[in-house]
Amino acid sequence: MQKAEIIVGLDIGTTKICAIVGKKTEHGKIEVLSTGKSESLGVMRGVVSNIDKTVEAIKLAVEEAEQKAGVEIASVYVGIAGQHIQSLQHRGIRMRDNAESEISKTDIDLLVEEMHRLVLPPGDKIIHVLPQEFIVDNEQGITEPIGMAGVRLEANFHIITGQITAAKNITKCIQKAGIEVADMILEPLASAASVLSEEEKEAGVVLVDIGGGTTDIAIFEKGIIRHTAVIPFGGNSITEDIKEGCLIMSKQAEQLKVKFGSALAVETQENEIVSIPGLRGREPKEISVRNLAHIIQARMDEILEHVYYEIKSSGFEKKLIGGIVLTGGGSQLKNLVQLTEFVTGISARVGFPTEHLATGMIEDIKSPTYATGIGLLIRGFEENNPKKGAVEKEEESKPKKKWFESFIKMGKQLLEDDIENDF
Repeated sequence: MQKAEIIVGLDIGTTKICAIVGKKTEHGKIEVLSTGKSESLGVMRGVVSNIDKTVEAIKLAVEEAEQKAGVEIASVYVGIAGQHIQSLQHRGIRMRDNAESEISKTDIDLLVEEMHRLVLPPGDKIIHVLPQEFIVDNEQGITEPIGMAGVRLEANFHIITGQITAAKNITKCIQKAGIEVADMILEPLASAASVLSEEEKEAGVVLVDIGGGTTDIAIFEKGIIRHTAVIPFGGNSITEDIKEGCLIMSKQAEQLKVKFGSALAVETQENEIVSIPGLRGREPKEISVRNLAHIIQARMDEILEHVYYEIKSSGFEKKLIGGIVLTGGGSQLKNLVQLTEFVTGISARVGFPTEHLATGMIEDIKSPTYATGIGLLIRGFEENNPKKGAVEKEEESKPKKKWFESFIKMGKQLLEDDIENDF
């Protein structure tokens, strides 16, 4: 039997860097072989701000994943996000020579290739060219034109752009860690692949991925991506607000947010108090859980207002039967679903990246925190020719085998010598 190809997803986030090693099962599900995680110290709001620190963090995460799975990682599918990400709509036209011949994949590829030649503002590059719908000889609303006959082939494209420097810095960090970049994928697209069902994408749905430094948005309708945006606020903005509002350390603020935080102040007990140890023998600081929730709610309100603005400006506000799906580490905040529904007036749920995973997975992976990492694996497998990310380590076992064989050979020789001496 042919060995299943191993693919690696690398999520370079503001809070953590996570490497996930996986392969496809015979049933088409993804089996996660291992994960490696390290603290992200060189990334600010989804963009690399310190090359050396990011390289070290990537090495730590990759080495941990390699040791757990017993593989050697050669290339990764990496995510890109940040405030510099922009999206635009564009229409491409291609006139074909022969009306009798069928439209082939080559025609589509040539049309996509032409989109990559678009003139962009200085310093920007195209990350993704996503066909939305095709028009063949003025016949609109075609999603699969391959096999049709026609002279004039048109397509509406959703084009995602980002800063060249941001993309180059990510590539540079990975290459300095001794690994190749198989492909760069927009993080909201990766998260969408792991937490959204095909039915939701068809019905109309908004993905809101609340990370540490950014909140990523992707809107789907009729199975097609319609709008993408990145908001420069995330879980770390809430932690910073708690730190300043309660005059405590960042680590204490993060722990308070995770253990006692709530997105709705009215849902907390009015007389509940949390005591935090003072610095160097100072008196402990008492913090009201209600006040903590007020700080969190103020920032979450701001983030959700930005999300709602993006939904309205996309023009799909009235077409979202699937509602809002919240994912990412920030989506685990208590009562966030209720606050989202209150601010936007749209039904919401928390998305877990379990739909495409094989049963019996590592328990931690089922958390929304890993939605992007799992999504990068899925997108990697969706490619026509996915680039192998890792190979199983066999080098260690070979010397042992050779040593064992030479030991047996030496034993046989000694035995033969003894027999000869006896006679």
